[in-house]
Amino acid sequence: MSKVIVITGASSGIGELSAKALARAGHTVYAGMRNTKGRNASKVAEYAEHARDNGVDLRSVELDVSSQESADAAITAVHAAHDRVDVVMHNAGHMVTGPTEAFTPEEMAQVYDTNVLGAQRVNRAVLPLLRAQGHGLLLWTGSTSTRGGTPPYLAPYFAAKAAMDSIAVSYAAEVARFGIETAIIVPGAFTAGTNHFPNSGRPADQARVAAYEARYAGLSEQVAERLAALAPPDADVSAVAEAVVEVVGLPHGTRPFRTHVDPSHDGAEEVSAVADRIRVEFLERIGLGDLLTPARS
Repeated sequence: MSKVIVITGASSGIGELSAKALARAGHTVYAGMRNTKGRNASKVAEYAEHARDNGVDLRSVELDVSSQESADAAITAVHAAHDRVDVVMHNAGHMVTGPTEAFTPEEMAQVYDTNVLGAQRVNRAVLPLLRAQGHGLLLWTGSTSTRGGTPPYLAPYFAAKAAMDSIAVSYAAEVARFGIETAIIVPGAFTAGTNHFPNSGRPADQARVAAYEARYAGLSEQVAERLAALAPPDADVSAVAEAVVEVVGLPHGTRPFRTHVDPSHDGAEEVSAVADRIRVEFLERIGLGDLLTPARS
């Protein structure tokens, strides 16, 4: 059945790939992005052209996850057009690279705001609607960095993705009795096919960067190169979008809690399997096993 889907951070990378793949699969997809009349106006036009040329229902919507007003307006507009929202994909994120000490607390807070509080703003906008309709899917774009191999110089991003994962896990139990399902897509370190690494932010405190450069010369470049070298030659980030389409297409209540897409196999899948098993066992031990699956309408 065709679903109405909202994706945050859909102007590039995994968000864009997922938006186009879901539209090809027959869903109505709203690609959320900020500055639709400014910096991203060309992307809005590109999506409109793509929809016309391919006969799919792919639309753009102004959605700045740093603004509760913007999140509210976007969700209200989508719901008004269709009288429902079926899936929200929390995908907006920002990566930064550099020595952790060189980032000011304010810079780290900005990373947290985009990756974590942005999802909270969208949830506050959409969950009243999902609760009222008695069904829905929260689909979170996670990261193997939360439990797998974690090279240095990416701490603010890793910390934010770990926080997002923790919030997703808590939400899963808290919304299950409303019939709302949770799924987490866990991509590995795809260093090609997205703007994640090329567009990553850098710390403002260049004096501290220089102090680390004296002992860790070229480490940022080495991390990117060695992560790329871990991936097999045929690693393609579009596999993440394909996994998204597969998860969305599964029947209500049957979706896997986590789906890893990690050609480099950094160990996150094995660690997550243990953590998720303990989560299941613990909820059952305290008599809350019903929170492991969404209620049926």
